[in-house]
Amino acid sequence: MTKRTPIHQLQVATSLYDFIEQQVLPATGVQSAKFWKGFSDIVTDLAPKNIALLAERDRIQTAMDQWHTAHPGPVAAGKDMKEYRKFLSQIGYLVPEPKNAKATTANVDDELAKLAGPQLVVPILNARYALNAANARWGSLYDALYGTDAISEADGCEKGTGYNPKRGAKVIDYCRNVLDRTVPLKTGSHVGSKGYAVKAGKLVVTLANGKSTALANAKQFVGYTGDAKAPASVLFVHNGIHLDLQINKSTPIGKTDPAGVSDLIAESALSTILDLEDSVAAVDADDKVLAYKNWLGILQGTLSEEVQKGGKTFTRTMNGDREYTKPTGKGTVKLHGRSLMFVRNVGHLMTNPAVTWTAADGSTQEIPEGILDAMVTVTCALVDLQKKKSHPLRNSRTGSVYIVKPKMHGPKEVAFADELFGRVEKVLGLKPSTVKLGIMDEERRTSANLKACIAAAKSRVAFINTGFLDRTGDEMHTCMLAGPVMRKGDIKNSTWLAAYEKNNVNVGLACGLRGRAQIGKGMWAMPDLMADMLKAKIGHPLAGANTAWVPSPTAATLHAMHYHQVDVPALQKQMEKAVAKQDAKALREETLNQLLQFPVVAKDAANWSAEDKQKELDNNAQGILGYVVRWVDQGVGCSKVPDINGVGLMEDRATLRISSQHMANWLHHGVVTEKQVKQTMERMAAVVDGQNAGDPEYKKMAGNFAKSAAYKAACDLVFKGKAQPSGYTEPLLHAWRLKVKAA
Repeated sequence: MTKRTPIHQLQVATSLYDFIEQQVLPATGVQSAKFWKGFSDIVTDLAPKNIALLAERDRIQTAMDQWHTAHPGPVAAGKDMKEYRKFLSQIGYLVPEPKNAKATTANVDDELAKLAGPQLVVPILNARYALNAANARWGSLYDALYGTDAISEADGCEKGTGYNPKRGAKVIDYCRNVLDRTVPLKTGSHVGSKGYAVKAGKLVVTLANGKSTALANAKQFVGYTGDAKAPASVLFVHNGIHLDLQINKSTPIGKTDPAGVSDLIAESALSTILDLEDSVAAVDADDKVLAYKNWLGILQGTLSEEVQKGGKTFTRTMNGDREYTKPTGKGTVKLHGRSLMFVRNVGHLMTNPAVTWTAADGSTQEIPEGILDAMVTVTCALVDLQKKKSHPLRNSRTGSVYIVKPKMHGPKEVAFADELFGRVEKVLGLKPSTVKLGIMDEERRTSANLKACIAAAKSRVAFINTGFLDRTGDEMHTCMLAGPVMRKGDIKNSTWLAAYEKNNVNVGLACGLRGRAQIGKGMWAMPDLMADMLKAKIGHPLAGANTAWVPSPTAATLHAMHYHQVDVPALQKQMEKAVAKQDAKALREETLNQLLQFPVVAKDAANWSAEDKQKELDNNAQGILGYVVRWVDQGVGCSKVPDINGVGLMEDRATLRISSQHMANWLHHGVVTEKQVKQTMERMAAVVDGQNAGDPEYKKMAGNFAKSAAYKAACDLVFKGKAQPSGYTEPLLHAWRLKVKAA
């Protein structure tokens, strides 16, 4: 039994109560009585509204199921689409587009409003990951290239166990070419350069042929460290982000370089999301306290972690700001040393046993977890808001708190988040709209009403982002009864998906987010395949997105190169003009007609071969089991999980939602049988056991099907998938994880 401390209408797990009383409130100066009375009042007033919004989701899904049962198969263009859209409007799924949806957000930091660069997403339960993310604002391009497949290992360029000079030469050549593209010289090339010096406020570069030259654009040289005649580093700016050329002839790399260049440090993760949601397994008060403690520590600048690397142990802390001498030699240039931090709260669906409340009918219920997150994470953020502007470890220089809110369905749910944040601000004495909102455009009803969603929180919106993984899962659940869903690989070429990605940017620009907020794109899920990422992910800035998600600091440094290739703010300005010239009504009509084409086939077209069906089942089952076994047994919410081909994929609940909904759909429509699915799950359990053979804490599933909580949880996600709210995996995962923890 959880020990609880009663206060007002709340019964708070004592571990959480003590954390807030002993650490949060003393750090922020908020009075205990004010905090708990305000928190209790918010729960009493808003928990019923939260419950009503979830009931609205159920009502709409029931109506959709009835419609799809009566109108099976995909919706064709023309008359069928017209009837479908009429139905969606009648049930409140589609709402009229507001006339005035211009964002009015103020006091947004430049990292979100004006600059373009990568965004990291990391689980907040892991202090080491959180610190690495905070410090990922700057990264070694030499290390990122040398240690990944971004540089081929062909022709004697293997990474090996020691330093390979041939591979190193390729890295150096790559980086010099980066300099030629981003900060070109008046004459000649950075390749083979023999020296860098500062003379009369100008950068002088000695070329390979011994001649001297300057930058083509002198303004790109913005600072240096060390002695002007022989600087230790030279700072460049391009497209608003920086490159720091390190010069040190005493290092193993620098002593072999003609100019003594030892590294090229790239400004990388401009922003980071510390995640309380999809990438963590936080099911009770103890888990939530650990998460909140790490968030508080990041904002205080006190979070630290002992790290073992190369046989040595050291303490990792947060980096300070970076300081350079101005080109003139007089005055300094200070740059942010850390990534700007968001915290992602949970969505509206889940409750958490960390706090219960006495409802109007006298019953005791768990409070909505999103209300808990809002109250505690914003209170923690006061420690940052109270810092002086000159503080070396300040997160927001503009006095804002940044919260990403996931899995919202439509404008009413966005309006609820806006109301919730407003209530928290009143309790804490903050100015209205201090708390900024990141809207995850990852549910179908939000995509179809995105402009109305932005209008519902127009003074808070600092971020919109496409989450194509959850968006695909919601697509599957919404059309669950319409017919068999396409194979997963075919969904990537669906009409709706292309329209969704394009619409997000267009609507964001039409609502005035340029210069006020981020317009972002989704995750690169294969952290070992950086060469492929460099080829593919440039599509995100080219689409007009001023950020996109990456899974690691190394990936952030490599993805940063794309923002040197594309001037996103300038591109957004061009796109904004193009959108303004289009007929808004005609554009919405075209977009909705594409956006609402769900990815099912007619039953007679579900004629995949037996081999293709089994491949799809194997892929889904292996992915589900590989993720769930770590979640349920070990409490790992996000990790690199080998897929069926052994390729490591960053899996979280969004990918799990897709796989489980896909199998549930095929079961419902008779594409596969229950017996076939059970046999597949058992066979793939043995495969996953083999992939985890090196983990001493791992519990095998094969041969233990009746007792393995993880295996039974994975099966529930499939066989009970059709009945899960919006196809979400959280209710089942949390229930099984709590059983394991209790045992």
